Amino acid sequence: MANVVAIVGRSNVGKSTLFNRLIEERKAIMDGSINTTRDRHYGYAQWSNRYFTVIDTGGYIHGTNDIFEEGIREQIQLALNEANVVLFMVDCKDGLTDLDKEFANVLRKVNKPILLVANKSESLTTTMVAPSFYALGIGDPFPIAAINGSGTGELLDALLPYLKEEIATEHIQQSPEVPRITILGRPNVGKSSFLNTLLDEKRSMVSSVAGTTRDAVDIAYNRYNKKFILTDTAGIRKKSKVQDAIEFYSVLRAVKAMQDADICLIMIDAQYGIEAQDISLISLAQRYKKGMVLIVNKWDLIDKDTMTANNYRKHLLRKLAPLDYLPIMFVSTLKKQRIYQTIEKSIAVYQNKIKKISTSDLNKIMLPIVANTHPPAVKGKHIKIKYCTQVTGNAPTFAFFCNHPQYIQPNYKSYLENQLRIHFGFEGVPIQVVFKKK
Repeated sequence: MANVVAIVGRSNVGKSTLFNRLIEERKAIMDGSINTTRDRHYGYAQWSNRYFTVIDTGGYIHGTNDIFEEGIREQIQLALNEANVVLFMVDCKDGLTDLDKEFANVLRKVNKPILLVANKSESLTTTMVAPSFYALGIGDPFPIAAINGSGTGELLDALLPYLKEEIATEHIQQSPEVPRITILGRPNVGKSSFLNTLLDEKRSMVSSVAGTTRDAVDIAYNRYNKKFILTDTAGIRKKSKVQDAIEFYSVLRAVKAMQDADICLIMIDAQYGIEAQDISLISLAQRYKKGMVLIVNKWDLIDKDTMTANNYRKHLLRKLAPLDYLPIMFVSTLKKQRIYQTIEKSIAVYQNKIKKISTSDLNKIMLPIVANTHPPAVKGKHIKIKYCTQVTGNAPTFAFFCNHPQYIQPNYKSYLENQLRIHFGFEGVPIQVVFKKK
């Protein structure tokens, strides 16, 4: 069994700060407000030749009016079930609270090694508060300051006896051959529901409240002979509608997840259709040269006849023109319709993205096309394309060598792109055509 360490505690004690320090990335959003983190958040860390998974969790709450209370507590319990070791974090600035005592009683039922972490011990005054946590009956408190790393070395040394010694294991996240698939879209279109349905577990919290997901959550998928990284992201709204700092950073995490992705699953709500924000999101993914699949979710809520899907597809392609190369999937996460077909399509798009066409095959097809339809002459200059080849790029990139590349017109470039798609596929992937001096 892999080494798994869960960081738990009530809200705003510094769990995400410690999580980011252990994995040496600013992956989780840190904010002073209550319940910034909601879903389980995974990262990878190492200490003294021990490699382990770290789980960040939402803050434990009980008896509040928070609509996410039950969901957060369920996520915490799932993390506790999965962990080998638990880091129970408390706050030296606030001291011992009734909620700490209540949560300590919950942890006693877990029957797993628990290390008591007394965070925010930046000064002598706060460090002197640490002994008061002996009253929890959990064990010796470890005073640390997660914000600057003070005391974390001693904490990790104490963690070592509970971790198996391993040589450097290669996590699936570190393999460049494994595609990264990111789910993107406006708030409340069903991204987290899609993820949970695919994984057949409550991996992300689902709520009718927009903005339930905040962090970009990576999940390693390894089933049915398929391996990829699936990332759930926060809903992206117009910049003018982003009202608080947490949502601002959530959107930044979502855009960063798009930049890191190989394939973007752009999800829309079938009831509302495609909106300006969706088109902006698709244009941004196209600018980053990402493969894309357009997912129309909540298809079960649409009244249908034999032509509904076909007419809906035509409407979407008209709205997206000239980006008419996107595959469109009609799904229902509630009814579990076409979820796995969507993943099959995503893998096919990834294969298109990394596809290499040999120079001989490319010239065999494209040179007769060029000969039949010459580039138009400009300023009396006749353009002659001699040969073409695929070159390295973030997306399939084809270089055409000619005598006057500066005179190639945009419409002829589009013509060649269309011919490449007709003869070689590349569904869901942007194509780049460049012209170079022979």
